[in-house]
This record gives sequence, C-alpha cells and structure tokens, in this order.
Amino acid sequence: MIHVLAIITALPGQRATILEAFKANVPKVHAEVGCIEYGAVVDADPTTPTATPAGPDTFIVIEKWASLDALKAHAAAPHMAEYAAKTRPLVAKRVVHVLSGV
Repeated sequence: MIHVLAIITALPGQRATILEAFKANVPKVHAEVGCIEYGAVVDADPTTPTATPAGPDTFIVIEKWASLDALKAHAAAPHMAEYAAKTRPLVAKRVVHVLSGV
C-alpha cells in the first residue's frame, strides 16, 4: 500500500476556495481504481498543547493507494489536471510525501 501526505498551503485567504474545488473532485478520485482513501484535513479546534499547527492557510490531503501504479494513474487523470488548473494560481506551497509501510 502507498500512503501520500500532501501539504498544501494556500495564498492568504484562499484555503476555502481551494477546498471547495477539492471537495468537488473527491467523488471522481474515490471512483479511481486503487483508491483506498482520499480526503483533506485541517487543524483541530481546539488542538492539544503538544500539536504543531499547520496554520489557517494550510490543509493536508491524506491518501492511500493500492499500488504505486494506481497513484501514477491518479496523477495522470484528466480530472486531476482540471483541479490543478483551477487551484494552481491559489497555491503558495505544495509538499507531497509518497510513503510505504515498514
């Protein structure tokens, strides 16, 4: 299984706009072959004293894929290109971690 943590930081005040586009795209991603989990999370409110907040402009996408090939197909999907075109101008920073279990 492949795990992905994508940390997306929006331009100031643009997180809600990006998340709206993200949520509209989720059903298409869930329908992809090999998609086990795909969703966005933000800081809990309230959080714990030991937590490191992501911040008001950041959200994290948590993904699980059956295989690296499934993840590659996801990245090449037309709906992902459409999502990227809509949101790219609103993103300040994007960090993607692709991980496997140990």
